[in-house]
Amino acid sequence: MGRPGVGLGNVRRIFWKAIADGLPSEDAAIVAGVSSAVGARWFRQNGGMPNLNFAPPSGRFLSFAEREDIALLRAQQFGIREIARRIGRSPSTISRELIRNAATRSGYVEYRATTAQWHAERRAKRPKSAKLASNEALRKYVQDRLGGKITNAAGKHIGPQLSWSRRRHGRRQDRSWATSWSPQQIANRLRIDFPEDESMRISHEAVYQALYIEGRGALKREYSAFLRSGRPLRVPRARVKARGKHFVTPDVLIDQRPKEVEARSTPGHWEGDLIIGLESSAIGTLVERCTRFTMLLHLPRMAEHGTVREKNGPALAGHGAEAVKKAITDTMLALPPMMRKSLTWDQGAEMAQHVQVKDATGMHVYFCEPRSPWQRGTNENTNGLLRQYFPKGTDLARYSAPDLAAVTTALNNRPRKALGWRTPAEAFANHLSCVNVSVAT
Repeated sequence: MGRPGVGLGNVRRIFWKAIADGLPSEDAAIVAGVSSAVGARWFRQNGGMPNLNFAPPSGRFLSFAEREDIALLRAQQFGIREIARRIGRSPSTISRELIRNAATRSGYVEYRATTAQWHAERRAKRPKSAKLASNEALRKYVQDRLGGKITNAAGKHIGPQLSWSRRRHGRRQDRSWATSWSPQQIANRLRIDFPEDESMRISHEAVYQALYIEGRGALKREYSAFLRSGRPLRVPRARVKARGKHFVTPDVLIDQRPKEVEARSTPGHWEGDLIIGLESSAIGTLVERCTRFTMLLHLPRMAEHGTVREKNGPALAGHGAEAVKKAITDTMLALPPMMRKSLTWDQGAEMAQHVQVKDATGMHVYFCEPRSPWQRGTNENTNGLLRQYFPKGTDLARYSAPDLAAVTTALNNRPRKALGWRTPAEAFANHLSCVNVSVAT
């Protein structure tokens, strides 16, 4: 209650700068010098978005550093003209500053830098009502497209209608059905529906800010549940980029991979991934980049599947790091060394033992950037072909190793346009024969 702390403006700037650098709210609070609970509350109240202007003040206005110099020189009993000369400002500027922004609550006039900065920032504010708050027709349009109810032909609401819990929906749980237009769709559709009415215009960023920042607009926070992501808080971009697995170090990222791999000039470079089915069943896929030759990894469930998993124990679904390492090692050791040069994988936890894979097979393992499946496009394309045999949502654990071998044979004997209508099996066999000849000579 009462007047807010005069120094909080600068503290909040430090906090949001740390958030922008990718730190979690607890660590950002420590950097700013406040408790972790305060930092979490600031982040939650603002929807993960800063409500401060980070642009530095122009040289026309006094900065916080200059106000600190003024306070220090004033405490040393220097006069106005001497202070102005030392900081390079006009004496009239210093005089106005000492009168307008002084602290007076102690019963006498005293100049303090933090108080002066708070006074200056408060006086500089130019409150502006949000467009959605002042334009009722625009607000109704946005609300109807964002969170309008879905109805059947009789006009009855259909689909789940859940109360907002102020949290993101859980995995594999029902979500409320709504029209759910994205803010970008809404912003661009306004120009088509109201070509002559310039008042019916809003940017998609303004819609996001109205959703996430309390008091910024007229939209309720629960409308964020109708966004495609369903997030009640906006995630800072730097924090998203910083995500990654602890076992992925800079020396194994894809940009360290030799250029010859990208050119597909030599065989022996592979791409791998898992295709996931019902109840976390999985099949591993390995594709050779040059010949498109495919091998499938049999990853059966463990006998304890369905029971409570031991803490830090192996993945009972059968595609934990240990199981995947063994499957890759057993499969690759059946090939000559010249045909196992490198392996590119996404940053899945199943490859946490990639160092052991490299030691056992001699293959260098590289990882794609997060959310960049195109960096292993050959494998992604092959996984799409395999979905003809293993559709999404089906139990993949019911297939035995001979079943997978049969599918592998069928896929490797399909002619491919990229291979001049040869089959992957023919192209792979040709390279194997060349390797054997070179070894023999």
